[in-house]
Amino acid sequence: MNGEARLLAPLVPTRGYFPDFLTPAEGLLGLSDALAALRETPAERLHTELSRLSAAARPLPSWIRAMADGETRALGRLATILQGYYEAAVAPHWARIQGRIEADRAARGRALLDGGADRLLASLPPMMRWRPPVLEADYPVDRDLHLNGRGLLLLPSYFCRRTPVTFHNPDLTPVLVYPVEHQTPRLTPHVPPERCLGRLVGKTRSAILHGVGVGCTTSELARRVDVSLASASQHATVLRDAGLLTTLRQGNAVLHTLTPLGAALLRGARPAEDAAYERLA
Repeated sequence: MNGEARLLAPLVPTRGYFPDFLTPAEGLLGLSDALAALRETPAERLHTELSRLSAAARPLPSWIRAMADGETRALGRLATILQGYYEAAVAPHWARIQGRIEADRAARGRALLDGGADRLLASLPPMMRWRPPVLEADYPVDRDLHLNGRGLLLLPSYFCRRTPVTFHNPDLTPVLVYPVEHQTPRLTPHVPPERCLGRLVGKTRSAILHGVGVGCTTSELARRVDVSLASASQHATVLRDAGLLTTLRQGNAVLHTLTPLGAALLRGARPAEDAAYERLA
């Protein structure tokens, strides 16, 4: 990672407030759109949010103070640094990150289909608790977010840890960014990917990959492929070890979803990593 990435530290402290303009809504469309929106941040907003950051932390570097004063070149520099940080720290691991995000989305989508909004909110990670009509969350500070008839955008995040986060400004679109579940390290010896992929040859595992679809439990997978529950579980384990499936526990069951690599294998093409890198979770 180049040395300029260290310049981001004052903008995103390890604890406490960080400016809302760093996470524009356009980020849902991809990194390029997010950086374009960041470059267009109004000077008044920059001044307000960076002044609050300065009051909460040690004195800011001169280039950040210049950005707070409306210096457009400083804002362009920030966008360039963020692009470089992404390419060095995020892009090489994108397939794994995207796999965890898609697994969480599948779990939430299934909860919504099974029981509506109540089941969806009740299915969120344990640091959030649905007590109708209030969603309680462990949070670094004591605060209330009133929707006032607005919807709530739920965003699973690979990098969010321990507690969810939301915008500091309550007038912005209500967003709750929450941590995805990270896989517990396996106690069994690591199986090299090339060995796992060699074991994939065969009709049953091909059927398993096709049967997963947008996500299903082991029992559903067994029915779709017409194999025993034990056989479906065994084949799903092999596919997961090969990086083709992601498994997320939901109560007493587990939910299997395809990783980007697994989806690419079904398409008969190599993983489109270059295109995936342009999207952020």
